[in-house]
Amino acid sequence: METAQSTLPKEEMLLAKFEEKTAAGEAIEPRDWMPEAYRKHLIRQMSQHAHSEVIGMQPEGNWVTRAPSLRARQILLAKIQDEGGHGLYLYSAAETLGITRDEMIQQLHSGKAKYSNIFNYPSLTWADIGAIGWLVDGAAIVNQVSLQRTSYAPYSRAMVRICKEESFHQRQGYEIMATMMKGTAEQREMAQDAMNRWWWPSLMMFGPHDTDSPHSADAFRWKIKRHTNDELRQKFIDKTVQQAELIGLTVPDKDLRWNEAKQGYDYGKIDWEEFNRVINGHGPCNKQRLSHHIRVHNEGAWVREAAEAYKQKQKNN
Repeated sequence: METAQSTLPKEEMLLAKFEEKTAAGEAIEPRDWMPEAYRKHLIRQMSQHAHSEVIGMQPEGNWVTRAPSLRARQILLAKIQDEGGHGLYLYSAAETLGITRDEMIQQLHSGKAKYSNIFNYPSLTWADIGAIGWLVDGAAIVNQVSLQRTSYAPYSRAMVRICKEESFHQRQGYEIMATMMKGTAEQREMAQDAMNRWWWPSLMMFGPHDTDSPHSADAFRWKIKRHTNDELRQKFIDKTVQQAELIGLTVPDKDLRWNEAKQGYDYGKIDWEEFNRVINGHGPCNKQRLSHHIRVHNEGAWVREAAEAYKQKQKNN
């Protein structure tokens, strides 16, 4: 006896089974059937995530030779190495969707693919390295913990290891800020200045309201996303404000108020015009970040060519 589902066209039947699977919280593996819109959404999101990890090495790399101590330099080098590894995990996971790493890099270089707006701001002082670790990686952790339960299994598995390493990065950044707030008046002023400049871009990292995104409906239906941008942003604010108060930093938001009813903070209006300007290539360091990546990528072409030649030689033998 035919069921209602078996009388559907093949494509619709496959989609119905796929949606049953995701609705039940089951993971999707690379060989499973998936709708093209799901695949494209993941490629866009995962490649943007990978690009962000790699581009994010630049503002920190700027301070390796100027770190205030050998210990600080060792920690920063280890962190930068971690970020490069995160990019590799994510590029590899995205390749399971049928796109090559070369294609993803070309999309980045052409401007078709984006990376997080936060990495288009300059790191002006050592306190900025603290703010990046504490605020930027802190915001990333909130988002990435949620992604550990995303429906695409290779992405989910990559996030488990990445989150463990990012938690150390957040602690390293907070340690820098806490140490500076125990220092001289000039050091405290430097820490507060970094806080003032990085707070709002960190809130923008979660992206605009989900109601403003044409992709959100599918992302929630297929369990790519589990929480809205605003929910994640609120969680980050509620946690971070208390951390700032503990070490004597002031959050640069005159509208910040504790809301007893919702057991969370109300906060001021985010400048989404600035967000869109930076995302679209007009931030303080957009051209610098991308041109640097293109130059280094081109300079490293011989390594990729040598690796490919070796692979072919092994195959022929």
